[in-house]
Amino acid sequence: MNAQSEQILSELRHLLSEMSDGGSVGPSVYDTARALQFHGNVTARQDAYAWLISQQQADGGWGSADFPLFRHAPTWAALLALQRADPLAGAADAVQAATRFLERQPDPYAHAVPEDAPIGAELILPQFCGEAASLLGGVAFPRHPALVPLRQACLAKLAAVATLPSGHPLLHSWEAWGTSPTTACPDDDGSIGISPAATAAWRAHAVTQGSTPQVGRADAYLKAASKATRSGIEGVVPNVWPINVFEPCWSLYTLHLAGLFAHPALTEVMRVIVAQLDARLGVRGLGPALHFAADADDTAIALCVLRLAGRDPAVDALRHFEIGELFVTFPGERNASVSTNIHALHALRLLGKPAAGTSDYVEANRNPHGVWDNEKWHVSWLYPTAHAVAALAQGNTEWRDERALAALLQAQRDDGGWGAGRASTFEETAYALFALHVMDGSEEPTGRRRIAQAVAHALEWMLARHAAHALPQTPLWIGKELYCPTRVVRVAELAGLWLALHWGRRALAERAGAAP
Repeated sequence: MNAQSEQILSELRHLLSEMSDGGSVGPSVYDTARALQFHGNVTARQDAYAWLISQQQADGGWGSADFPLFRHAPTWAALLALQRADPLAGAADAVQAATRFLERQPDPYAHAVPEDAPIGAELILPQFCGEAASLLGGVAFPRHPALVPLRQACLAKLAAVATLPSGHPLLHSWEAWGTSPTTACPDDDGSIGISPAATAAWRAHAVTQGSTPQVGRADAYLKAASKATRSGIEGVVPNVWPINVFEPCWSLYTLHLAGLFAHPALTEVMRVIVAQLDARLGVRGLGPALHFAADADDTAIALCVLRLAGRDPAVDALRHFEIGELFVTFPGERNASVSTNIHALHALRLLGKPAAGTSDYVEANRNPHGVWDNEKWHVSWLYPTAHAVAALAQGNTEWRDERALAALLQAQRDDGGWGAGRASTFEETAYALFALHVMDGSEEPTGRRRIAQAVAHALEWMLARHAAHALPQTPLWIGKELYCPTRVVRVAELAGLWLALHWGRRALAERAGAAP
């Protein structure tokens, strides 16, 4: 067990030391398809097209069948990209299968917009409908009518603005509304809104319209973004990049949830990250990347990390996002995020600030089982639940929550893991363990025994599936489609396994000490 713990700590050190390269994000069907469509040269991107075709599911769609709301954007994007690649092997069959899939799919935007709709859905999906109608004629595709007025309202606002400032949130979906390269300018990394799809679209329009001084920087960005997927295929790109604030912030926050924040084996590499965050956090807060708009979520997590590291950051940066007793992730967003308010609550409590209204909001957003599942940035209920438990228990050693505990224990699968889809995942199992770890500290002996049994079962499942330096594959984070921030998820997996190992060892020692 000691050797396994050392291996986990060594891999964590390695992951944390790499976090100066912009971030690691798994490949995206949506962004790759959009980039291919805007690139235009099918022959030069044959490997990327082959990868795109290989990601199609047996039912003809792209994306996980477990989470159908997030399949429309990647399927539309892949269909329209492959429509132009007919000579490639498998392309025509993929288009036919995708067409049948979309014809059969219920339209989740027929009457209303779901709370957890993907990023930019109101701009992206109506545009796809219009493009498909002109290309494919009378096919009975879903038309997403509830999104149309939202798109029209957004376009009306954009029409009144000549150029959006670098890093503006709407630039992230530029590919769905932009036509003139003068409405945006690549940031210092060469991206339009830290989006490969938006950057590829902007580049194509810039070349067509002869506005090419910045095209080289956009090209360099797209190559770097492709490299961040670790796919090894030129033209395969992630859903968002860089994430050079989000990645280190969430990784260190996760280490806190696992009880690893102050581990001496990680001290030096964490000190470097904390110093960078401290220098970067300004009065306006932080966004997911250095050159993107600040938001409440990244700002709150940065405040948590800095306070846990012994710094004394000012809460003012978070107050910019406060409206009444709620925190909005970005000003003007369509609906509030539960996890953003959970993180704001945690930051406020760590900083010793009043947070009654935020606490009430978090408590009010449970489901009938007592856990949190109404979330717009992550598809699994285990993610906001783990973070909510940590936030609500912060500074309150007597905090207990029988409903959430019962729901977590009941949700454990027969194999020992947890998962919101049809199978357990390492990431979600780690989140369950983080929540149980907090609850264990204030439980009665009977409750602790139940938790210990669940942890032992989970540890067996994790050990059977753990491989050193493995890349997470399951996309559970909500962007324009589901995506996987690889290092962030890997840190969670390793931290969860480390916690289970040490928890199991401690439980064995306690049982041995209690024996007659």
